[in-house]
Amino acid sequence: MSTKVLVLAESSEGSLRNVSFEAIAAGKKISGGGEVVSVLLGDSVGDLAAELGAYGADRVITVEHPHLKQYTSDGYGQALMAVFEQEKPDAIVFGHTALGKDLSPKVAAKLQVGLVSDVTDIEGEGDDAVFVRPIYSGKAFEKVKLKDELKFITIRPNNIAPLAKEEGKTAEVGSVSVDITNLRTIIKEVVRKSTDGVDLSEAKVVVAGGRGVKSAEGFAPLKELADLLGGAVGASRGACDADYVDYSLQIGQTGKVVTPDLYIAAGISGAIQHLAGMSNSKVIVAINKDPEASIFKVADYGIVGDLFEVIPLLTEEFRAVLSK
Repeated sequence: MSTKVLVLAESSEGSLRNVSFEAIAAGKKISGGGEVVSVLLGDSVGDLAAELGAYGADRVITVEHPHLKQYTSDGYGQALMAVFEQEKPDAIVFGHTALGKDLSPKVAAKLQVGLVSDVTDIEGEGDDAVFVRPIYSGKAFEKVKLKDELKFITIRPNNIAPLAKEEGKTAEVGSVSVDITNLRTIIKEVVRKSTDGVDLSEAKVVVAGGRGVKSAEGFAPLKELADLLGGAVGASRGACDADYVDYSLQIGQTGKVVTPDLYIAAGISGAIQHLAGMSNSKVIVAINKDPEASIFKVADYGIVGDLFEVIPLLTEEFRAVLSK
């Protein structure tokens, strides 16, 4: 039986986040040929709706309000519940992002339904959909089939491939007017850390450094390699604790979880807490002077050597290959 799926799209700095397109692809699998309705919340987001249609959304609903300019669980929760009441979907899909992790439990509680979070794969489709998610910090996976009439999941970024973009494909675009009231949280000002380049959680390539990088200056060659490959720089908790980089770059059990196509770990020993945040990367390259380092146990390729010699050589070789 085909179903209607409501997908929450996310935008940042005037553009859609890639996880929005991945969520649409997940919605297509769950719908079993039914309708995928993408929801876009914000202050002025109407111009972004067309791109959601190109990535497979059948309809797009925008909710615009000054109180939705910055995310708050109250504001977004009210807007989403209004759309839910209008659409009465059979399933809901969020990205397992900072926003999704904060908002999804609130919405699930209001709807009194179960929530399957951090889904990395969907087997089958429609009523037969089975959701795969990691447990025990990625040491095992469980498969979940929901019995609730309303299915509610969040998907981990970079795991479910978006559908191919169809230029010229459009979706019906509508809007819902919502009166956002009684906000317990009001954002007065947002002060952003100066983070240039690719969002770490959505990067296809991550170059991460640990205590072996030795200093803040030691991250410079890692950033050069990441920039060359169109990727992002990450770090272990040890490097963050040592003040080499900001905690916003921390990868691990108490930091971000990343699943890039290529993960280069430089000077990282491979503590279990760090592995929990990156072990599901598609290809892992480890660089460490200690041949017994734990990181080599999960690496697809291991280089035993000084990262300050290896990283510049890799950068030089990549630059030569990419220039051809």
